[in-house]
Amino acid sequence: GEHMEEKKGFFRRLVSGLTKTRDNIVSGMDSIFHGFSKIDEDFYEELEETLIMGDLGVHTTTEIIEDLRRKVKEQHIKEPAACRQLLIDSIKEQMDVGETAYRFENEKSVVLVIGVNGVGKTTSVGKLAGKLKDQGKKVVLAAADTFRAAAGDQLLEWANRAGVEMIGGQEGADPASIVYDAVAAAKARNADVLLCDTAGRLHNKKNLMEELRKMNRIIDREYPEAFRETLAVLDATTGQNALQQAKEFNEVADITGIILTKMDGTAKGGIAVAIQAELGIPVKYIGVGETIDDLQKFDADAFVRALFDQPKEEE
Repeated sequence: GEHMEEKKGFFRRLVSGLTKTRDNIVSGMDSIFHGFSKIDEDFYEELEETLIMGDLGVHTTTEIIEDLRRKVKEQHIKEPAACRQLLIDSIKEQMDVGETAYRFENEKSVVLVIGVNGVGKTTSVGKLAGKLKDQGKKVVLAAADTFRAAAGDQLLEWANRAGVEMIGGQEGADPASIVYDAVAAAKARNADVLLCDTAGRLHNKKNLMEELRKMNRIIDREYPEAFRETLAVLDATTGQNALQQAKEFNEVADITGIILTKMDGTAKGGIAVAIQAELGIPVKYIGVGETIDDLQKFDADAFVRALFDQPKEEE
């Protein structure tokens, strides 16, 4: 049906969006598989280097290579080329963080979205609002990033485009009081989802922690029945920096998922593997372009397939 068509279209966009990442990781990998006549230390070392350079992260790469060595031994594999599928399987296993839940879509919920400037946070909030609205949900937006001058105006544009109501947006206003007003509005309008765009200033973690704690206290007190979700927005083009940011956000907040933006046109898409593997926090959405349809639920299997298997037409 239409949903399948949409998924097919997105898979195609994912494949083309991962072109640079594929060139970065897969071509290097494949030349090692073809260039070596036997599986020896040099083979493993080159493979390891390729994956680390591909932004899979040192820790994750070590685990993948150890897993590969074990399988090669157990299965008595002699041909480097026979390792390709094993390596892909190991990468998949590293990315497995269990069932990625989207409970907030199906019950009354409050979603806090945090992220530093310039990662596409406000845009992601706007796109998410549009997606939920398209699913027939009643959405209220809270513009609680009062730190960045244009954030409120930008979110208002998205709110108008999506046809959802926005609370707040005045520069310099107290974010916690905007969240308070937004909770009241969400309850009064019987909204399904309250989406809060909040500031993420990692260089001053204590302030950020305090601000988030205040917001959380208000939501806990005023809206205890709401399901809670906290999403951190990260920019894939920053590679290892994105992983570092995720770790730091996880120290100040209970992060339940990641939105990974700007996956198209970057060679650093391997960071999606590192984030899931090293933090055990699911990447819930990825952005592969500018339009509202380019923010999609992340599926690790589809990601690995788009990266390593040249897609067959029936996909």
